[in-house]
Amino acid sequence: CFYNRENREDGSFMTAFLHGLCLAIGLILPLGIQNLFIFQQGVLQPRFYLVLPAVITASLCDTVLILCAVSGVSLLLFKFMMMKVIMIGGGVIILFYMGYLTWHSRVDSSSVNAMQALSRKKQIMFAMSVSFLNPSAVLDIIGVIGTSSAQYANQEKMFFMLACISVSWLWFFCLAIVGRFLGEYKDIDRLMFVINKVSAVFIWSTAIYLMFSLKEVF
Repeated sequence: CFYNRENREDGSFMTAFLHGLCLAIGLILPLGIQNLFIFQQGVLQPRFYLVLPAVITASLCDTVLILCAVSGVSLLLFKFMMMKVIMIGGGVIILFYMGYLTWHSRVDSSSVNAMQALSRKKQIMFAMSVSFLNPSAVLDIIGVIGTSSAQYANQEKMFFMLACISVSWLWFFCLAIVGRFLGEYKDIDRLMFVINKVSAVFIWSTAIYLMFSLKEVF
């Protein structure tokens, strides 16, 4: 009887872990500001370790959001209108500024170096912005992961949460690695021209979406 009970518990833990794994993969795969930013910095930085500030910051931000979603803290914060206004208003300003910088950034194959790529401080600032001020990412984590975690308790919830966090860290590291490999191509100037324009459009689209959502708050 004790053996069967242990088997059932192991099975429930594995089910919770696989659920969190599949759910997190489905949420993080679509093209978004966060993914584009990490990939872009992976392409621009001349060494992989130089993109680590962006990767680690984005991963830590997702970890914080997932922890808040699973614990229910994030849902409580979003009940206060002032918190929504501050978050959305700040997001609009920062995202428009980020879009402007991205659209006008210039990269050529003979001068892709650390001076053109974002500094460590700017990487951290931008990574935090596209994580905490990105409504699609925040609402996905709060609404989907937070709601899905409600069906689990104790250790099952912990396994679910660990799966979601693991996917986030692994995905951002993989994006940066792929970007670094592409950064070695001779036609890096043409590649980065396209990436910068696409990134800027996505950033501005998110800012516009934020503006409309700010109207709904009132």
